[in-house]
Amino acid sequence: PLLRAVVLATVGVVLARLARRLVGRLARSASAQTRILLQRAAAWTLLGVFAVSALRELGFDFTVILGAAGILTAAAAFASQTSASNVISGLFLGAEGSVRIGDVITVDGVTGEVLAIDLLSTRLRTFDNLMVRIPNETMVKADITNLNRFPIRRYDLRVGVAYASDIEHVRKVLMEVADRDPSILEEPAPLIIAQGFGPSSIDLQLSVWARREAYLEVRNAVQRKVKEAFDREGIEIPFPQVAVHARDGSDGPSPP
Repeated sequence: PLLRAVVLATVGVVLARLARRLVGRLARSASAQTRILLQRAAAWTLLGVFAVSALRELGFDFTVILGAAGILTAAAAFASQTSASNVISGLFLGAEGSVRIGDVITVDGVTGEVLAIDLLSTRLRTFDNLMVRIPNETMVKADITNLNRFPIRRYDLRVGVAYASDIEHVRKVLMEVADRDPSILEEPAPLIIAQGFGPSSIDLQLSVWARREAYLEVRNAVQRKVKEAFDREGIEIPFPQVAVHARDGSDGPSPP
């Protein structure tokens, strides 16, 4: 029995590798994620079948074990249903192509780089170097924001200036900041959008475009350069102020 079990296990490993290669060749036209998922599904299925056969040769009676544990059977059925849902969802993710390995995405409030799209889950690495595992079923149902799918991104800086400010002068200063930064793209051109009258300021939005690789650098630099330019030009950035008026209670009724 031991020899037969070893032979079955060896054959299973060999066939799993062959199935992985065969599926890879047949699925050349599919996306990389879909091809990887199909290869893993075929390999693990064959390994599972031959592993069970090898254990039976060694005397393991799975029928008795599962029959003696009804709770375990129900749990296995539930887990199988969940696993099947995750596998199918993973295939949908790969076929759709909205998420690829190396993309930076935000899903359920978590932002990170996609490390792998496996059979059951997708793994992300956050910017503080944490690994987050998200079930593929959750990935399909959730709203996903892909931060680096397109080659350029827009950064919007909202700034408020005092009501006494010359708005045309403010617009000119903001455009000069954008024009002098070599990391900001000329096309699409920088844009200034009026945001309305705030409680303490006139609010404007400076929108600039940058290449994906330079986005973080532009985001940090624009805020600093706008502040420096406003200080140099004497443009005030007001802060919220609250006026408190105290009444003299001498004219009112006397306390009891």
